[in-house]
Amino acid sequence: VGVLAERATAHRPVARTLLTAAATWAVLGGRSLEREALAVEALLASDLVAARRRLTHLVGRRTEELSASEVARAVVESVAENTSDAVVSSLVWGGLLGVPGLVGHRAANTLDAMVGHRSPRYERFGWASARLDDVLNLPGSRLSAALALVLGDDPQAAWAAWRRDASGHPSPNAGPVEAAFAGALGITLGGTNEYGGTVEHRPLMGHGRAVQHRDVERAVRLARRVGAGALVVAATLARRLSHPDRETARAAVLA
Repeated sequence: VGVLAERATAHRPVARTLLTAAATWAVLGGRSLEREALAVEALLASDLVAARRRLTHLVGRRTEELSASEVARAVVESVAENTSDAVVSSLVWGGLLGVPGLVGHRAANTLDAMVGHRSPRYERFGWASARLDDVLNLPGSRLSAALALVLGDDPQAAWAAWRRDASGHPSPNAGPVEAAFAGALGITLGGTNEYGGTVEHRPLMGHGRAVQHRDVERAVRLARRVGAGALVVAATLARRLSHPDRETARAAVLA
């Protein structure tokens, strides 16, 4: 669909610009992520039970017995990971491949969210979609971590946490960005989570204090800066890549 739309607007620059803007608006999940994160933060100030319930909009872990700090940690981790997956990675592929890159990445990301977690029904298909999502998100996650390092409050701590702690995370893409966010914000992420009755003890990331509810807004502000930085990078890629270059890149991806 994206390829056909781009070809239909190949010699119509205004239409191409509008198409790209519409596709970008449609695929990016930054605003909904920010809205949910801030909603949980607001509830944390007065109603922990409601905050736990609202947190389920963002994470798949069990939330019923989380402390206020654990709820805040879950939100910050979700903001970091999903800024990378739903915003930065889509922008990277849009910069490289245009509208087909934007739409294709979003489709892969959505497929992973739907069936990427193993289940008896979708085990093989889910495994394949999860691995595809990992590959597509790899450049975006590194860019997200780098931007958090450069645009955060403490670049040195962000770099130290990324280098030291990222490899301990079970996700090859969430690790770098969550570690960089932890260092940049001066907090500690990671720890014990429960998913569907299975308890995971994840290594700690960052050497800061425990997460507090006010850190949610700080993480959201950092995510905005990371998203803006990624937009600049994507726009630069798009301007530098000519139409033939993009066709070559698409052929390489599809080969």
